[in-house]
Amino acid sequence: MRIVDVRERTVPLSRYEDPAIPSGGLDTSVVAVHIDAPSGPNVGYGFASIGRFGQHGLISDRFAPRLLNAVREDLVDESGELDPVRAWRVLMAGEKVGGHGERCVAVGALDMALWDLAAKRAGLPLATLLARRLGDGVAADLVPLYASGGYRYPSDDERRLRDEVLRMRADGYDRVKIKIGGAALGVDLRRITIAQEHLPSGHLAVDAMNAYDADSALVAAEALSPLGLWWFEDVCDPHDFRTQRAVTDRYSGRIAAGEPLFSWQEAALLADHGGLRPDRDILLFDPAHCYGVTGFARIVATMVDRGWKRDAFWPHGGHLFTLHVAAGLRLGGTEVNPFSFAPFGGLRDGDRVASGAARVSSEPGIGFEQRDALRTLFGGLAA
Repeated sequence: MRIVDVRERTVPLSRYEDPAIPSGGLDTSVVAVHIDAPSGPNVGYGFASIGRFGQHGLISDRFAPRLLNAVREDLVDESGELDPVRAWRVLMAGEKVGGHGERCVAVGALDMALWDLAAKRAGLPLATLLARRLGDGVAADLVPLYASGGYRYPSDDERRLRDEVLRMRADGYDRVKIKIGGAALGVDLRRITIAQEHLPSGHLAVDAMNAYDADSALVAAEALSPLGLWWFEDVCDPHDFRTQRAVTDRYSGRIAAGEPLFSWQEAALLADHGGLRPDRDILLFDPAHCYGVTGFARIVATMVDRGWKRDAFWPHGGHLFTLHVAAGLRLGGTEVNPFSFAPFGGLRDGDRVASGAARVSSEPGIGFEQRDALRTLFGGLAA
């Protein structure tokens, strides 16, 4: 068995259900990894992290050639089947420590496709394969979820935010996350009030998208403290551990962090210097931009070694892949983007969310083919 083709395409993304609303020119890379197996599935699919940008050059010029030039023995396990962990080592061969930049996202897209293919060939949902390879052997049956969105609209923001939260509730989500930090604090406080009116007490999280500096972070923490939020996320620059610690000292509620960090080394720095509290705080590392689930598993191990429990992890991403990761590694839950980042955000066509949780498909792989829009998108890379 060898990898005989790696195909990549850059596609546009929007933070909004209506792609005509300006979204900063976001895009992402979709990939297909093909093997020359004489029987069984021979292609796996992946995509780079949503919310960032495509990685065409890194994938096509740097990482795909390593897979294509790899010898069989470096890609397969003792049974002769594709081994994503060994293939990950091929991807990272010769890479220096540090310099994570955007390479972690390119590797993450390819790693996703490798795991998708390996699970298909094993005839298992990805969650089950991950549980057996990287977890305790048994995947969770139900995964707690929260609906993510609430980006500020350029017009009629408060009405549209209210409508969005009501739709999330109607779809079965009882926990919601909205964005703050991009407007005056008073505007954000009104948005929080609007969302909380339609949610159970303590079920609203807010994401500042790393917008605050040292001074404004403390002002925001003071204003948010009495609001009973589920969590306060991505407060400041992800490497500004001094401000992160100062906010944690001031803010008694849950802090959520980790989404913009990409490696186990950065996770260790956050744990050692960010002032986070393992008894209450939340970790949001994104498997798709942490060098894939292979790198993400090392982050989990790093944090567990420092006293964190697996249920503190709620991986960022908002799609089928993170649902499988949360189930396979028995994490606290995961994000879902039901109305944004189409066609990647959300679950399978026809999936139902009940009491804020969902089941993982029993179909082999990640299940991209069970969404019409994704089947069409990836189908263009399969032929």
